[in-house]
Amino acid sequence: MTLLSVVQMNSQNDIEANFGVAESLIQQSKANGASLIVFPENFVCFAAGKQRETAERFEEFQQRLEHLAAQYQIWIVAGTLPCPFRPDGSTISDGRVRTVSLCISPERTEVRYDKIHLFDVQVGDSVGGYQESKFFEPGSDVVVAKTPFGNIGLMVCYDLRFPELALTLRSQGANILTAPAAFTYTTGEMHWKLLLQARAMDSQCQVLGAAQQGWHGEKRQTWGHAGATNSRGQILQITAQEGAQLLTVPFDLAEQEKIRASMPLMQHRKLVQY
Repeated sequence: MTLLSVVQMNSQNDIEANFGVAESLIQQSKANGASLIVFPENFVCFAAGKQRETAERFEEFQQRLEHLAAQYQIWIVAGTLPCPFRPDGSTISDGRVRTVSLCISPERTEVRYDKIHLFDVQVGDSVGGYQESKFFEPGSDVVVAKTPFGNIGLMVCYDLRFPELALTLRSQGANILTAPAAFTYTTGEMHWKLLLQARAMDSQCQVLGAAQQGWHGEKRQTWGHAGATNSRGQILQITAQEGAQLLTVPFDLAEQEKIRASMPLMQHRKLVQY
């Protein structure tokens, strides 16, 4: 059995303060005996309109996170960071950036996932409408990281609403799905817990939903409630308090294999033509 940690944060636009909170949570996670810690979306800097400015420091942030992973000997799913270049190294020339989730081992960055689904929706909160595609370029590649304790399928926030991504990650060997998020208060209250459970139930993977919580500036409010499910879709833990929080939950690969064998969903799945 392995222990895995999931983080809730209230990140602002103070990068050094956010890194200080992140390191403190890594220390707590390591003290709990965890092998992995998952941070939320925008955990290094949560500031509207500063995506490109923050993205120019992507490699600096990556190196700092690699140092923390090595120092504390822990795997890190580094929530998301804005990045000004694509996985092939080409620069995004239209002023947009990519939302990137890094999976970092104690030795190096293992994989990079560029968020595929962008949040272009009308919510009806104090912000009203969101148009991520105006500021972000979508990725296209499905990414699974191999670790000593299981394979991690990387997702980000709005990706949770698309079961076909979770199923593709499962078909590519994922045992754990990570979902760094910054759900709006409105959509989170309606669907966050349900989506964590649904994606776990669909894929028979353990789902780790790291979350932003609280106010970020005067208009943006996130739902929080970082949570983790087991491979049956049952909630293991979910945060109830505000601010920075840490959950540490067990993951048992042998138990997951029993769950999958007793209900072989992937073998039973059929494409239905309408």
